[in-house]
Amino acid sequence: MAKKEVSVEDRLRALYDLQLIDSRVDEIRNVRGELPLEVRDLEDEVEGLNTRLEKLNANLDIIDDDIKSKKNLIEEAKALIKKYSEQQKNVRNNREYNSLTKEIEYQELEIQLADKHIKEFKVQIEQKKEVISETKDKLKDRQAHLKHKKGELDEILAETQKEEEALIGKSEEFQKKIDERLVKAYTRIRNNVKNGLAVVPIERGASGGSFFTIPPQVQVEIASRKKVITDEHSGRILVDAQLAEEEKVKMEKLFAKL
Repeated sequence: MAKKEVSVEDRLRALYDLQLIDSRVDEIRNVRGELPLEVRDLEDEVEGLNTRLEKLNANLDIIDDDIKSKKNLIEEAKALIKKYSEQQKNVRNNREYNSLTKEIEYQELEIQLADKHIKEFKVQIEQKKEVISETKDKLKDRQAHLKHKKGELDEILAETQKEEEALIGKSEEFQKKIDERLVKAYTRIRNNVKNGLAVVPIERGASGGSFFTIPPQVQVEIASRKKVITDEHSGRILVDAQLAEEEKVKMEKLFAKL
């Protein structure tokens, strides 16, 4: 069975219907605005702050281990000093005595150096604790902000997601009513214009997209609906005002059911 020939007028109506559907989707997405991006950025920031806290706490653990190591070294040095001091009491000559004295002095220097390192480590701990406190405050603030923004986004999604999905389905359905060449042209024009309007009606003798005056003869051709005509200034597909109004009324009824 031969496929029924679709008239130019039917194509124009289907194209304008498709534009109305896609414009409605654009409106829904505009309501969401930058919220999804804001939420994603906040999630990344919160994750980054958590990672920073983990690293800071890990560094604190390392410093604590270093302090314990230095304290153990001090205890070992003290034990050696005690040992060498006891040995000095039983030396048989000055050479042995001086050798032990040097060992004691070396261990005393080790204790001094370890004490110095412990003090430096404690300063680092205080500094890191301050950074941790500031990071926790910032994290708490960002988490609260994220919760608020997620709430806003969830509320908007709850109101619009069902309608958006239904509209996208309708957009795909209407695209099937139009030949592929026209759909590609429509999509290309939509991607090239700021407001996504690829099919526009004539308003007061001018293109609804560019507002440049359309010559009377061209207006007559558009009103005849015998061929697809584009605006020479913007490249948009043009339809007459009456057709546009009729399709708007029809599509508003469709939108009301979604």
